[in-house]
Amino acid sequence: MKKVSVIVATHKKYKMPKDKMYLPLHVGKERKDSIGFKGDNSGKNISNKNSYFCELTGLYWAWKNLKDDYIGLVHYRRHFKGSKVNKKDLVNSVITLKEVNELFNDVDIILPKKRKYYIENLYSHYEHTTYVETLDITRNIIKEKYPKYLNEFDKLRKRTSAHMFNMFIMKKDKLNEYCTWLFDILFELEKRVDTSEYDSFHARFYGRVSELLLDVWINTNNYKY
Repeated sequence: MKKVSVIVATHKKYKMPKDKMYLPLHVGKERKDSIGFKGDNSGKNISNKNSYFCELTGLYWAWKNLKDDYIGLVHYRRHFKGSKVNKKDLVNSVITLKEVNELFNDVDIILPKKRKYYIENLYSHYEHTTYVETLDITRNIIKEKYPKYLNEFDKLRKRTSAHMFNMFIMKKDKLNEYCTWLFDILFELEKRVDTSEYDSFHARFYGRVSELLLDVWINTNNYKY
């Protein structure tokens, strides 16, 4: 049986799955009252960035502090569905450790189904949702630091579906690779974007950018999921 930990990012008390692979994690715990779950402000962490990075502070914590063979991220109200669904207990109708182990016999990455946009492409959807300058600056960073990913990034103007929500379960070596790449880009983005006039909604663009970067990384490397 493979060792798997899936953090459940939450900022409030909520019913959590009972399966032992799930680890409820209070994201943005720094300077906040306890809600009874482990906080993302222990060990190596960026908990104080949560108002900007959203669930990514939980991902960073998991990357830096967990030692399991496989590590994942889900949300307190958004999970991978299991094979057996009980409509009276949806929280415990989620994917189980046993099911995950079976899937990992064939792949190193588990993703949710793609979300489809029927009217817009991924770039235009982002543009109509928040300030597109943050995505354009991300492109500049990729062009400068990781040019092999630029072609796939530019397909955001054509693609109409993507694996969204920053949800996945990955083998640890893949997670190391992904997070090293992702957070290098995001921390550089942090240096280049002036958020002084952004309201709280628009300031949370790091999570939205990362949603689009996941497929850029997977497709460029041709990883099976």
